[in-house]
Amino acid sequence: MPGEALKQGGVALSPLVYLVDDDEDFREEMLAGLTRLALNVHGFRDAAALYRAFAAKPADIVILDIGLEGEDGLSIASHLRASQSVGIVMATARGSVEDRVNALEKGADAYLVKPIDIRELAATLVSLNERVKRQIAPSPEQTPQWALVEGGWVLTDGLGHRLRLTASEQRFLARLFEERGQTVERRALVEALGADIYDFNYAQLDTLASRLRRRAEKCDMQLPLHAIRGQGFAFPE
Repeated sequence: MPGEALKQGGVALSPLVYLVDDDEDFREEMLAGLTRLALNVHGFRDAAALYRAFAAKPADIVILDIGLEGEDGLSIASHLRASQSVGIVMATARGSVEDRVNALEKGADAYLVKPIDIRELAATLVSLNERVKRQIAPSPEQTPQWALVEGGWVLTDGLGHRLRLTASEQRFLARLFEERGQTVERRALVEALGADIYDFNYAQLDTLASRLRRRAEKCDMQLPLHAIRGQGFAFPE
């Protein structure tokens, strides 16, 4: 049973799962079924609600419908895959080969076509969680403890890795660290950079964040810097 598979060596794995679907009946049915099977799952109707929850507490796995109101599931998958380490399952009524290929190219790990048997979905989540955890989860004694040191000019993960920041990076991260776990709006970040909010190319924030992630990777640091679509950025507690 899926609930039994959530234990490995006697330790409960209990992945945090976010399900995004604007069909309330389907969403509630899946939430009830997955909860009965011992999965920790929360439901949302659109991308905005997902991004707010993800900024406060990133999920291990996200289940996405393609045909959402507003930002669709494929766009969400692409966005999450570009900036997060998370399992992605598409759960949709679209069953063509083209749709499957497109979703996998956008970063989906699994693709299920409605109607979906709750046992198949649960088994997919358990299997994916085990694979993701093997790939990205550090051991307890190696959990990163992020901090800004040396007057805020050096970022450290507490594991011996350090990154000396540029002036823009230092101001950017310092503002995010002021509100760890919360979304900091783009306007506030521009102000922190000392720029004019009315005469600033906001795309430069995305460039700054991408460059910062790449520089951190070169120092063997997996930076948990989350871009919240249409809102801003967040750095988890």
